[in-house]
Amino acid sequence: MKQSLGARTLLFPTPVLLIGTYDADGRPNLMNAAWGGVCSSEPPCVAVSVRRTRYTYEAILQRKAFTIGIPSVLNAVEADYAGIVSGRDTDKFAATGLTPVRSDVVDAPYAAEFPLVLECRVFRTVEIGVHIQFIGQIVDVKADAAVLAEDGLPDILKIRPIVFDPAHRGYHGIGSFIGQAFSIGKSVPS
Repeated sequence: MKQSLGARTLLFPTPVLLIGTYDADGRPNLMNAAWGGVCSSEPPCVAVSVRRTRYTYEAILQRKAFTIGIPSVLNAVEADYAGIVSGRDTDKFAATGLTPVRSDVVDAPYAAEFPLVLECRVFRTVEIGVHIQFIGQIVDVKADAAVLAEDGLPDILKIRPIVFDPAHRGYHGIGSFIGQAFSIGKSVPS
Protein backbone atom coordinates (compact mmCIF):
# COMPACT_ATOMS: atom_id res chain seq x y z
CA MET A 1 0.00 0.00 0.00
CA LYS A 2 1.24 3.46 -0.85
CA GLN A 3 1.90 6.00 1.90
CA SER A 4 0.64 9.59 1.55
CA LEU A 5 3.44 12.20 1.48
CA GLY A 6 1.12 15.19 1.13
CA ALA A 7 1.09 17.88 -1.55
CA ARG A 8 4.76 18.37 -2.42
CA THR A 9 6.92 19.05 -5.49
CA LEU A 10 8.21 15.49 -5.83
CA LEU A 11 8.42 14.95 -9.56
CA PHE A 12 11.23 12.62 -10.64
CA PRO A 13 13.52 13.50 -12.21
CA THR A 14 13.60 17.23 -12.65
CA PRO A 15 16.07 18.74 -15.11
CA VAL A 16 19.01 20.91 -14.17
CA LEU A 17 18.58 23.97 -16.38
CA LEU A 18 20.98 26.92 -16.47
CA ILE A 19 19.04 30.02 -17.45
CA GLY A 20 21.19 32.62 -19.17
CA THR A 21 20.26 36.31 -19.10
CA TYR A 22 21.74 39.78 -19.36
CA ASP A 23 21.04 42.20 -16.53
CA ALA A 24 20.16 45.89 -17.00
CA ASP A 25 23.88 46.72 -17.37
CA GLY A 26 24.44 44.02 -20.00
CA ARG A 27 26.31 41.71 -17.61
CA PRO A 28 25.78 37.99 -18.35
CA ASN A 29 24.31 35.82 -15.61
CA LEU A 30 23.32 32.20 -15.04
CA MET A 31 20.65 30.79 -12.74
CA ASN A 32 20.28 27.12 -11.83
CA ALA A 33 16.62 26.12 -12.13
CA ALA A 34 14.97 22.73 -11.80
CA TRP A 35 11.37 23.88 -12.22
CA GLY A 36 11.08 23.68 -15.98
CA GLY A 37 10.51 21.61 -19.07
CA VAL A 38 8.92 21.35 -22.50
CA CYS A 39 5.38 22.75 -22.58
CA SER A 40 4.50 22.86 -26.31
CA SER A 41 5.55 21.13 -29.51
CA GLU A 42 4.03 23.65 -31.90
CA PRO A 43 5.26 26.28 -31.47
CA PRO A 44 8.24 24.69 -29.76
CA CYS A 45 8.22 26.08 -26.22
CA VAL A 46 9.83 25.46 -22.86
CA ALA A 47 8.70 26.79 -19.48
CA VAL A 48 10.84 27.83 -16.53
CA SER A 49 9.53 29.01 -13.18
CA VAL A 50 11.41 31.81 -11.42
CA ARG A 51 10.63 33.54 -8.13
CA ARG A 52 10.18 37.32 -8.31
CA THR A 53 13.00 37.72 -5.76
CA ARG A 54 15.58 36.18 -8.09
CA TYR A 55 17.95 38.39 -10.05
CA THR A 56 17.04 36.49 -13.22
CA TYR A 57 13.38 37.47 -12.92
CA GLU A 58 13.95 41.16 -13.74
CA ALA A 59 16.46 40.29 -16.46
CA ILE A 60 13.96 38.11 -18.30
CA LEU A 61 11.26 40.77 -17.99
CA GLN A 62 13.56 43.49 -19.36
CA ARG A 63 15.15 41.54 -22.21
CA LYS A 64 12.17 39.32 -23.12
CA ALA A 65 14.64 36.52 -23.76
CA PHE A 66 16.66 33.79 -22.07
CA THR A 67 18.73 30.76 -22.90
CA ILE A 68 18.61 27.35 -21.31
CA GLY A 69 21.91 25.58 -21.05
CA ILE A 70 21.89 21.84 -20.46
CA PRO A 71 25.01 21.14 -18.43
CA SER A 72 26.89 17.86 -18.58
CA VAL A 73 27.89 15.93 -15.47
CA LEU A 74 31.30 17.46 -16.16
CA ASN A 75 29.74 20.86 -15.28
CA ALA A 76 28.02 19.79 -12.04
CA VAL A 77 30.16 22.01 -9.79
CA GLU A 78 29.59 25.10 -11.94
CA ALA A 79 25.87 24.34 -12.27
CA ASP A 80 25.48 24.00 -8.51
CA TYR A 81 27.45 27.19 -7.88
CA ALA A 82 25.04 29.07 -10.19
CA GLY A 83 22.27 28.11 -7.77
CA ILE A 84 24.16 28.98 -4.59
CA VAL A 85 25.10 32.63 -5.20
CA SER A 86 23.16 35.57 -6.62
CA GLY A 87 24.11 37.38 -9.80
CA ARG A 88 23.40 40.61 -7.91
CA ASP A 89 26.64 40.10 -5.98
CA THR A 90 28.74 37.76 -8.09
CA ASP A 91 29.86 37.42 -11.69
CA LYS A 92 29.11 33.70 -11.98
CA PHE A 93 30.89 33.37 -15.33
CA ALA A 94 34.11 34.82 -13.93
CA ALA A 95 33.88 32.84 -10.69
CA THR A 96 33.34 29.49 -12.42
CA GLY A 97 35.55 30.06 -15.44
CA LEU A 98 32.63 29.46 -17.79
CA THR A 99 32.76 31.34 -21.09
CA PRO A 100 29.82 33.65 -21.88
CA VAL A 101 28.65 33.55 -25.49
CA ARG A 102 26.21 36.12 -26.87
CA SER A 103 23.33 34.42 -28.63
CA ASP A 104 23.02 35.45 -32.25
CA VAL A 105 19.21 35.08 -32.20
CA VAL A 106 18.00 36.29 -28.76
CA ASP A 107 19.17 38.94 -26.29
CA ALA A 108 20.71 36.50 -23.81
CA PRO A 109 24.01 34.68 -23.18
CA TYR A 110 24.90 31.04 -22.65
CA ALA A 111 27.95 29.15 -21.42
CA ALA A 112 30.12 27.77 -24.21
CA GLU A 113 30.95 24.75 -22.06
CA PHE A 114 27.36 23.43 -21.91
CA PRO A 115 26.86 20.84 -24.68
CA LEU A 116 23.27 21.82 -25.53
CA VAL A 117 21.59 25.25 -25.49
CA LEU A 118 18.03 26.37 -26.21
CA GLU A 119 17.61 30.02 -27.23
CA CYS A 120 14.21 31.41 -26.27
CA ARG A 121 12.06 34.50 -26.67
CA VAL A 122 9.45 35.11 -24.00
CA PHE A 123 6.15 33.91 -25.43
CA ARG A 124 3.98 34.26 -22.32
CA THR A 125 4.20 34.65 -18.56
CA VAL A 126 1.95 32.97 -16.03
CA GLU A 127 1.75 33.80 -12.34
CA ILE A 128 1.72 30.61 -10.26
CA GLY A 129 1.95 31.12 -6.51
CA VAL A 130 5.43 32.28 -5.53
CA HIS A 131 6.75 31.68 -9.06
CA ILE A 132 6.33 33.35 -12.41
CA GLN A 133 6.43 30.82 -15.21
CA PHE A 134 8.17 32.16 -18.28
CA ILE A 135 7.14 30.30 -21.39
CA GLY A 136 9.85 30.73 -23.96
CA GLN A 137 9.46 29.98 -27.64
CA ILE A 138 12.53 28.08 -28.75
CA VAL A 139 13.96 29.95 -31.74
CA ASP A 140 17.13 27.88 -32.04
CA VAL A 141 18.91 24.93 -30.45
CA LYS A 142 22.69 24.76 -30.51
CA ALA A 143 24.65 21.58 -29.82
CA ASP A 144 28.31 20.65 -29.69
CA ALA A 145 29.14 18.34 -32.60
CA ALA A 146 30.56 15.85 -30.09
CA VAL A 147 27.10 15.20 -28.58
CA LEU A 148 25.28 14.54 -31.86
CA ALA A 149 24.26 11.07 -32.95
CA GLU A 150 24.65 9.79 -36.52
CA ASP A 151 21.21 11.22 -37.38
CA GLY A 152 22.41 14.73 -36.46
CA LEU A 153 20.27 14.98 -33.32
CA PRO A 154 21.54 15.20 -29.73
CA ASP A 155 22.39 11.89 -28.03
CA ILE A 156 21.42 11.91 -24.34
CA LEU A 157 24.25 9.52 -23.44
CA LYS A 158 26.78 11.85 -25.08
CA ILE A 159 25.31 14.97 -23.46
CA ARG A 160 25.35 13.29 -20.03
CA PRO A 161 22.81 15.75 -18.54
CA ILE A 162 22.32 16.25 -14.83
CA VAL A 163 18.99 15.64 -13.13
CA PHE A 164 17.90 16.91 -9.72
CA ASP A 165 16.35 14.86 -6.91
CA PRO A 166 13.91 17.29 -5.24
CA ALA A 167 13.34 15.00 -2.23
CA HIS A 168 16.98 14.67 -1.17
CA ARG A 169 18.39 17.71 -2.99
CA GLY A 170 20.98 15.74 -4.93
CA TYR A 171 22.25 15.55 -8.48
CA HIS A 172 22.31 12.39 -10.60
CA GLY A 173 23.43 11.36 -14.06
CA ILE A 174 21.33 9.59 -16.68
CA GLY A 175 21.26 5.78 -16.78
CA SER A 176 21.49 3.30 -19.60
CA PHE A 177 19.15 2.87 -22.55
CA ILE A 178 16.16 0.62 -21.72
CA GLY A 179 14.13 0.58 -24.93
CA GLN A 180 12.78 2.53 -27.88
CA ALA A 181 9.88 4.87 -27.05
CA PHE A 182 6.59 4.22 -28.86
CA SER A 183 7.84 0.73 -29.58
CA ILE A 184 8.55 -1.35 -26.46
CA GLY A 185 4.92 -0.95 -25.37
CA LYS A 186 3.75 -2.74 -28.51
CA SER A 187 4.63 -6.04 -26.82
CA VAL A 188 1.58 -5.66 -24.57
CA PRO A 189 -1.27 -7.78 -26.02
CA SER A 190 -4.21 -5.72 -27.30
